[in-house]
Formats: sequence, structure tokens, C-alpha cells
Amino acid sequence: MNKFIIGECVDYTFDGKGIVKGEGVTVFVPNIIRGEKAKIEIIHRSNNQTLGIIKELITTSPKRVRPKCKIASECGGCALQHMAYDAQLEFKREHVKECLAKIGHINIDVNPTLGMKEPYNYRNKTQIPFTCKKGKIRYGFYKQDTHDVVSFDKCLIQTELADEILKVTKDLMQKFKIEAYDEDKRKGVIRHVLVRVGVHTNEAMIVLVTNTETFPNRKLLVKELLKAFPSVKTIVQNINHRDTNVILGEKEFTLFGKGYIEDYILGVKFKISSKSFYQVNPSQTEVLYSKAIEMAKLDKDDLIIDTYCGIGTIGLIASKHVNRVLGVEIVKEAIVDAKNNANINDIKNATFVCDDAARFMVDLAMANEKIDVIFLDPPRKGLDNSLIESVLKLRPRKVVYISCNPSTLARDLAYLKELYNITEVQPVDMFPHTYHVETVACLELK
Repeated sequence: MNKFIIGECVDYTFDGKGIVKGEGVTVFVPNIIRGEKAKIEIIHRSNNQTLGIIKELITTSPKRVRPKCKIASECGGCALQHMAYDAQLEFKREHVKECLAKIGHINIDVNPTLGMKEPYNYRNKTQIPFTCKKGKIRYGFYKQDTHDVVSFDKCLIQTELADEILKVTKDLMQKFKIEAYDEDKRKGVIRHVLVRVGVHTNEAMIVLVTNTETFPNRKLLVKELLKAFPSVKTIVQNINHRDTNVILGEKEFTLFGKGYIEDYILGVKFKISSKSFYQVNPSQTEVLYSKAIEMAKLDKDDLIIDTYCGIGTIGLIASKHVNRVLGVEIVKEAIVDAKNNANINDIKNATFVCDDAARFMVDLAMANEKIDVIFLDPPRKGLDNSLIESVLKLRPRKVVYISCNPSTLARDLAYLKELYNITEVQPVDMFPHTYHVETVACLELK
């Protein structure tokens, strides 16, 4: 039997749920704001946590707003849409500060989160599952922790062009009798549609992720998409036969165009393919990278390392400020892109190496290479111990750590503070209305 309690939200979890206490119970509740009281229905109990939903708000925070998106509560992707934007920014600053204090035992005055003037339609990449239900093609977002598709006409955080491409693709699939993929039966053709947009070039890419290598009316589909969207400069088919949550398969080929689009960050041109890692919020990427380079206080004689360099973004942008850039990345395709990006920008002082970042840094440390500044931009899991040890041995005068996970940032800074003073921590809101936050930290050699 369900149980109801009256409780007050006293704090938040890392993913924006409210921690509600009342009647001797602690309940984790989405869409509630600190200080609000509510009647809560308990919907799930486990050893780890009790989950609930709001049945009735008793007191309402002045920071509560009505979500603009009509499926916000169903989708779960934008977990903070019920908060005023300034409250979202403060939530993210507090989360970074709390992680540093609790995990890294680092007490520092974290800067206010740098947000957007218009925190909507910012995503330059979207990848949407297509499915079939009762003979009708549907597309949408997976509901949180499920594979149930929540349909939408308009997503307020992706580009309007992406919305239109998805609608037209669905209509053309129905017109040309191209089947969407049925996950249960493992039959059908189109599994996902991925759209990438170069916001400074207005070039767009469509990637059709398919279960089959060929399908009827493929040429007609491509022809009609190009007719509807002149800004589409390339269409790629990616084949994914596997029963997996991974969206893109290994094999792909270009149906139209060059197989990539181009865009600019801070005046540097980048080629973007279907698999390129490229930040999804271009305007905030410029804020983030500008802050990272500002913190580094680069000099014309500097040798810098860009670890986890991807397609070379930070290193190439920083190259005009320094003598030499070394970029390292384990993904072969990304290093090919990085080298191409250096060539198309006529940047001669950047070298890119395909290697494990930790192993590469260990080799540099063993060779007693003199490094002036290291940019660290690891995946969510953070840094390997061997990489941390190599940083401590190389002893660059500055380390600039860009993180997408405050918890692993705090853990890693706890080790690096052995030799470094943490002088500044700056959260940047790369993903408005979600709980995710990007953070850049500056470390100076003691």
C-alpha cells in the first residue's frame, strides 16, 4: 500500500532530486525546491533510498517556475526546469563546492556559475531513437531509467533545425514505407537519427543509424531530405546490428557530401564527423575554453600538453599563445581529426599523438621532459593514478583541470594538492536545465 507523508525539502542530491524529511522518513523527490513543503506519495522503497513524488505542494518557493516544456516531468532529461535559472546556477555552484569539501577535503570559495543569457536551443547535437508502436513510427527520448520512448514535437534545448529534421524524416519514412526499429523483435531499419549543426557555419549533418546495410527507397529518402533542408551538407549511414545501448556502430558510409561538417570555436575551424567528440553547447564552450586559457596565463615560450585532446580543440585554440603544443588521445579517429584540424588552420606548432594519456605522461616524466602547463580534460571517471603521479613528477608550473564530474574532480584534486595550490574553481553551465555541470580548476605549483 502506498503511503503519504508531509515533508520539507532540506537539500538536493547530485542529480537535482529534493531530499525531503518528514514524519521520521527521508524521501528523494524530483521537481521539488529546497524550502518547499509538500504531501509526498512514497512510490518505491529499497535498502538504499526511498523515492517519492509530489501529490500536493503546501508551500511554494519563489524560485519555482512553470517548465516551458510540456513533457518535462515525463522525459526527465531536463531535471531542473522547475527551478528559476539563477537557482539552477546556484545549485551547480553548491554541488561543486560540496564535492570539493566532502570528497577532496578542499575548502575553497567556488566562483558563481557562468550561465547563458538565453538557456534554450543550445545543443548542436541530438541523437533520437525511432521506434514503431501499433504500426506507427514514433521518435522521442527514453524516459529516465527505461527504454520507453516519450514522444515530442519540439525539444527546447536542441536546435529548431533538429526538430524539423526529425519531423520530416518521420514523415518521409512513413511515405516511403521505411520501417523503424523494433527493439523487442530486433527487426526494422532505422534505429536512431543523429543531427549535428555547425552554429557558426550553418552546416548540418544527418546520420541515419540503421539495423541493415541497405534498405528500400534510401536514395529517395536522401533526395527529399536534401530538398527540404539546404543547410544539410552531408548525410551518413551508420550500421549498428548489435543488441546494445551504444548508439553508433563501427561501420558507416557517406550517402551525400564529404562525411563531415565544419564549425568554429574562438576563430579556429574544426571538422566534425559523426563520431567526433565536440562540445554540444558551442557558446558556452567558448566561455569554458576562454576561462581555461585565461587561468593558464600562457607564455610564448611555453610547451603545453593537451591530455584527452579529442579532435584537438583546446590545444589548437591555445597554440597561438605558446611555443609548442603536444596533444594526446587514445581514439585513433580523433587524432586523425586533430591533425587535419591543425592542417586546415595552418597551425604548425601542434603535434598530436595516439596513445593512452597516462602512459604518454609517464614516458614524458621518465624522460624528464620540461612541461610548462598541462590541460587535463578527462572523461567522467577522472584521472588514472599513474597519470596523477606523472603530473606530480613533471611538475608543470600550472595545471588546468576541466571536469564534467565534480566528484572525480574533487578526488583527483585531493592528490594533486600535495604539490599544487588550488587557486580558482569556476563552474560553467554547459547544460542548462539539466543537473550536469562543467568545472575548470586552476592549480599553481607551490
